[in-house]
Amino acid sequence: MENLNWNQFIKKIYIKTSIEDLYKYWATQEGIEKWFLKSANYTSKDGTKRSSDDPVRQGDEYVWEWHNFEYLGKGEIIEANGTNHLAFTFEGSTVSIDLSSGRDMTLIALTQSNIREDEESKMKIYNGCSNGWTFFLANLKAIAEHNISLVDTKPDLNMGDGLEWVNV
Repeated sequence: MENLNWNQFIKKIYIKTSIEDLYKYWATQEGIEKWFLKSANYTSKDGTKRSSDDPVRQGDEYVWEWHNFEYLGKGEIIEANGTNHLAFTFEGSTVSIDLSSGRDMTLIALTQSNIREDEESKMKIYNGCSNGWTFFLANLKAIAEHNISLVDTKPDLNMGDGLEWVNV
């Protein structure tokens, strides 16, 4: 355990759909609300709200709201090439998404890096986000391949901080 790198983790998954479709799932309000969020709002550098199907661009800011989790996430899109790479700030760290073809599928490689190494960040960001991304990447696969969401969206649930739940 002493060699564990608390500063970053990587999650990978193959999904049977095109790079273009997966990029839209990550880079548009319409896409990301299908598998990850209750609501996503993106604004351009000049403060203009992006339409739901308009892909994000570098410098855009976001406000995200989850199902059954009373928290608004705010951050910035720091890279967006329009095809297969996206990076954004997230909880004081950086999340990078890289899409590539292989095995007649698309590989998503998610890296969350620049994680602070204090005890709270180790638990909430390294552990919490690592578990969260595992679930949500599986949910993205379920949506993209079978049009089934694993997220419980009932409005009367309150799942607290989310660290104990697998379907937040």
